[in-house]
Amino acid sequence: MTEVLFYHLERQSLEQVLPVLLGKTLERGWRAVVQAGSPERVEALNAHLWTYAEGAFLPHGSARDGFAERQPIWLTDGDDRPNGAEVRFLVDGAVASDVSIYGRAVYLFDGRDEDALAMARAQWKAMKAAGHEVTYWQQSASGAWERKA
Repeated sequence: MTEVLFYHLERQSLEQVLPVLLGKTLERGWRAVVQAGSPERVEALNAHLWTYAEGAFLPHGSARDGFAERQPIWLTDGDDRPNGAEVRFLVDGAVASDVSIYGRAVYLFDGRDEDALAMARAQWKAMKAAGHEVTYWQQSASGAWERKA
């Protein structure tokens, strides 16, 4: 059974939250795939992960960079998993065809976007119906992530 986490972004943007979660993933010794909604978004995230913080480094790549099997973090707009990732992050409404091959799947969605909320609700229902362990996380006023369900 896959642990499926839903992160409701309201106080911070995806660009602020994703690098932190990816860093925690790597600290645990896991590899990750980040699935975005379009090739353009993949390249924007690819560029962002090089510059998101002074002195920070998250080893990553995309199809443009090559060496997929060597990348601890792989950025894609497809269902591929060339680096043997244990965790799949889904952003911008991306949907994985099968999360059961992962230990963890993480949906990050913009809480101010009605379409993103509807997609997250639909995915929540689908993941729960498939028997996955589903949790919902929301950021408190202090910035800490709190489990709400």
